[in-house]
Amino acid sequence: MARQLILVEGLPGSGKSTIAKMVSDILIQQGLQVQLFQEGNLDHPADYDGVAFYTAEEFEDLLSTYEACRGILESGATTYRNGYLIPYRKIKEERGKDFPDDVVQEIFSRDIYELSFEQNVDLITAKWRSFTESVLSAPDDSITIFECCFIQNPLTIGLVKCNQSREDNVQYVLDLERIAAPLNPLLIYIHQQDIAYTFDKAMKERPKEWSDGFIHYYTNQGLGNSKGYQGVEGTVKVLQARKELETEIYHMLKMDKHWLDNSDYNLAACREELKKILKEES
Repeated sequence: MARQLILVEGLPGSGKSTIAKMVSDILIQQGLQVQLFQEGNLDHPADYDGVAFYTAEEFEDLLSTYEACRGILESGATTYRNGYLIPYRKIKEERGKDFPDDVVQEIFSRDIYELSFEQNVDLITAKWRSFTESVLSAPDDSITIFECCFIQNPLTIGLVKCNQSREDNVQYVLDLERIAAPLNPLLIYIHQQDIAYTFDKAMKERPKEWSDGFIHYYTNQGLGNSKGYQGVEGTVKVLQARKELETEIYHMLKMDKHWLDNSDYNLAACREELKKILKEES
């Protein structure tokens, strides 16, 4: 069966973005058609970034509250089931000051990753089913590469934000595996031996706003809040719990998979190992 999907996963700072781009480059060098969707892509075909969901009643209330933006909201939203999807980040990029920040902030409260765990699972799994069906019906044989949306995003809401049970979190990812199975996916999991070092490195390389927001997200809700974790040390403890669960899930998955150790951040060594892993794709 032809490979149609490659998944790149790992903790923040592990090198996901770099490795995902490296995988794309290697496959392109093999003469294959590749589509790479990295974290933050507003047009992601199997996930949502900067998209909110409103029921029909909630959407009408939103329009009534922000009458001046009614035209923008009505033209930007798309109907979905019994409600509407609002790609508010994309609308903000396109409309700028015409789409005020207070409206964006209000809509953010209904972001798909701010909804309940059950709502998130429902919307995301439906999106994955739609993606899989679209790939299977497409005439080309390109390979799609996803960064972080297969394990990281489900556990971010399930464990980090909502502190759901182990069983709930595991089932979420296993459901995604089942949905994507017809695409013969390959998982490349990027391992980091020292999580505290990895997070410290990420904080030094990224803006302070990123680390402040990350620490707040990881310690003021979900697992971190339930354990009373605080600051950098508490964030690392949540990351360690996430890594333990991700490792357990990795071993449960039946798809083709490879554990890529990037603890030394040796990109040349990673590239050579990836070439071996991806050799069979050509």
